Amino acid sequence: MSVGAAAEIKQKLDLAELIGESVDLRKSGASFKGLCPFHGEKTPSFYVTPARETWKCFGCGRGGDIFSFAMEREGLTFPDALRRLAARAGVELSERTSREDARRKRLRETLEAAIAFYHQVLTAHPSGQPAMDYLRGRGFTDSTVETHQLGWAPDAWDALARQLIDRRGFRGEELEASGLATRRPGRSSVYDRFRARIIFPIRDPSGGATGLGGRILGTPATGERDQGPKYLNSPATPLFDKSRTLYLIDRAKGAIRRTGVAVLVEGNTDALMAHQQGFDNVIGSLGTALTAAQVELVTRYAPRIALAYDVDPAGQGAATFGATELSALIGEIERSPYRGRLTDVDVVRLPSGKDPDEVMRHEPETWRSATAERRPGDETGRQPIMEYLIDHYAQRHDPRTIAGRERLVNAVMPTLRQVGDPVRRDGYLQLLARRSGVEERVLLETLRRPAPAMAAVPRGGAAAGPARRIDLDAVMSSPDALDPQAVERALEPIESTLLRLVLIHPELVARLEGRLTAEMLVTTPARELWLAIVAGLGQDRRLDRTGFMASLEPTIGAIARTLFALSDPLPERQEDLILELDQCLLRLDKRRLDERFDYQRGELAEVESAGDGAARERIHREIESLSRERRELDQLMASTTLLNRRRPIADGLPSTAGGTL
Repeated sequence: MSVGAAAEIKQKLDLAELIGESVDLRKSGASFKGLCPFHGEKTPSFYVTPARETWKCFGCGRGGDIFSFAMEREGLTFPDALRRLAARAGVELSERTSREDARRKRLRETLEAAIAFYHQVLTAHPSGQPAMDYLRGRGFTDSTVETHQLGWAPDAWDALARQLIDRRGFRGEELEASGLATRRPGRSSVYDRFRARIIFPIRDPSGGATGLGGRILGTPATGERDQGPKYLNSPATPLFDKSRTLYLIDRAKGAIRRTGVAVLVEGNTDALMAHQQGFDNVIGSLGTALTAAQVELVTRYAPRIALAYDVDPAGQGAATFGATELSALIGEIERSPYRGRLTDVDVVRLPSGKDPDEVMRHEPETWRSATAERRPGDETGRQPIMEYLIDHYAQRHDPRTIAGRERLVNAVMPTLRQVGDPVRRDGYLQLLARRSGVEERVLLETLRRPAPAMAAVPRGGAAAGPARRIDLDAVMSSPDALDPQAVERALEPIESTLLRLVLIHPELVARLEGRLTAEMLVTTPARELWLAIVAGLGQDRRLDRTGFMASLEPTIGAIARTLFALSDPLPERQEDLILELDQCLLRLDKRRLDERFDYQRGELAEVESAGDGAARERIHREIESLSRERRELDQLMASTTLLNRRRPIADGLPSTAGGTL
């Protein structure tokens, strides 16, 4: 889909009408208000402003445009939201996108046919009886088997392939592309990827099939043929990416949103048992470490994640999640572009030696208390990772001795250095001071000592030597041609300026850490491009532009190419670039204050008409405070020199296509 189609969608669809289908809205001045659909509230704080084409909840802080609402409400990715809204608006997709959509639809049909076949074998064929007996022995009911369409892959090379190709008319290439089959070397035929395994269908947040998980019944006895790994997932396909997938997210998303926390287990069977027992906010990680993309997926619905893994910080068990993994996880989360949406990751402490599904089945109250939020003085309940590590090391190293205090501080400090949020870091310092007996000022001094030196990044550029350049002829002849007018309609002007700065000078991203989150941007395309930029930076903070552009979703790629192609000059000196960047942040702050000011003015009109004197005085004070903030911000913006007055985005394109970027 081109960026022009995205702009046309926003032009054709009425935001208030779309949101009004699921939220009871009533007029409030130039806006509409209602109860937020994303968190429980009794007093409306959810506002839709048609003139700005935006929505905002002043209770939970969520907001954005028409695409972000569809993404939040339905748990969609940006491309899926584009496709769904395009169909609603009657906007024609590009020929390439139409072909890709048709291909993905066919792959889903192939997967659904396979799921139905495997389920039939499990529930109605004699070869599936041992698997059915195993599942019942593990405590799973027939209702769970039916609800989740569990299946059995026969112990044959081509049982599925023959069924789908000979009887259903699917092609071998389609089975291969959907991850169901593998091509025989040097031959045109394919054979089944899943054999002699219990089948767990894997679906996206909307319930569409994306892949399969397969589990052998047990460990093969000595002398039996090798059945492969205990768990086998679909390979990477156009539909399936394990690093972006969570098992049962389609069924858990409502409960996750309602409880405010997603409980993450490792195995499919653990997640299934949780749902059978009524613990519906549980999802499975498909055997992977928590990834940034999985964090993004979870935080569409809740700001907290609780790890119900077999956690042993000492790392003494072969299958345990140890302190090294916990520390690395904190680092990954802190570096994740989705960090602003994730408030914390907790550890769920279960009775020693017991698996999650065992606790859920036989001790449901233990599971319930272990996954609940820990209150001060409680012995049970989930703990933030840093608190958990501090408690663990305080028990392992005796803080009553000098050597014990030293070992405790040295064990915790490397992980604590990775916590970027200063408020959270300060809270953990205070906790460490209490548990270790070391004064907080001494811990702070230790924390401020430089970490091991890292290789320096050359000043002034994203790469050593000449920066990689994109040939403008190649850009202009790409399937998604430049469309500056559409970009101007799809993005806010300040977003265009800011994103162009960091695309051309990715070293500036480091200056935005802790100062800019995706939610501070208004439009969904701008948010998606910002997240892609942050995720695309290497460890050396460089951006491989060729690889980066190739990785982008077509609409976001078209926006990035257009921003790259603008010819109006940027500042040359590093200090001037920084000044320009600071101006962008100030203007985003100004927009936020204006939005809040308009909201309070609307509230004031309502309480005045209702004759509520106390509320009127309170809102008057808030409006006066906002007015002072706006004046101070205006003065700050005026004192910062604008080095380059921008022309309209369309006027910034090169007049010919013969140059380079």
